[in-house]
Amino acid sequence: MQTPIVLIVEDEIVTRTTLKSLFEAEGYLVLEAEDGNQMHELFNNNNINLVIMDINLPGKNGLILAREVRDRKSVGLIFLTGRDNDVDRILGLEIGADDYLTKPFNPRELTIRARNLLSRTTNSNEDADLPSRVNFNGWSLDSDSRSLISPTKTEFRLPRSEFRAMHLFLRHPGKILTREQLIMEMTGRELRPNDRTVDVTIRRIRKHFESVPGSEELIDTIHGEGYRFTGSVE
Repeated sequence: MQTPIVLIVEDEIVTRTTLKSLFEAEGYLVLEAEDGNQMHELFNNNNINLVIMDINLPGKNGLILAREVRDRKSVGLIFLTGRDNDVDRILGLEIGADDYLTKPFNPRELTIRARNLLSRTTNSNEDADLPSRVNFNGWSLDSDSRSLISPTKTEFRLPRSEFRAMHLFLRHPGKILTREQLIMEMTGRELRPNDRTVDVTIRRIRKHFESVPGSEELIDTIHGEGYRFTGSVE
């Protein structure tokens, strides 16, 4: 398998150098950018697999850049930032980040999370148990473009976490899926106390469904247990 490429987007040189050394020690090819302009230049010339990004950056901040990453590429995205309030954490996940860590960070924890995420992003067989396009209730999930397509043909390009959650739902229609099952499918890590990643992801998916009356009922919340997909898979 080709060596994964990790892009560090961080304007603080000491942190950037530390991260570069950390991931190179894990055997990855590491690229560095200190702002959005350098980030996009590196995207144009490299097949990047994972982005580790700060929020506080010169010019466009990390939240804005994350949206641009999601528009351009389907890559793993981890925010690593000193902003530890719930608003930033939830907003980062809403935008489509796969994970969110705060500084100071545990190097071992970061590399484990990155490895688990990369195992998802580089697994070419991840969709082998479903056809490339699955139809349900007038909607479609297209694996080739990682898009959710509405009955009116509106196409919603999904971040990996949303795509993986929908993929799991469509493999198990009618079954209650716990948050532990969903977070493992989405990110390859275990559920942490007070972790709202799953709930934020489901809320984003429901926003897509809300564009078609009646579709907002396709994912039920089972209080105290998890979520259940109630659609009819064709």
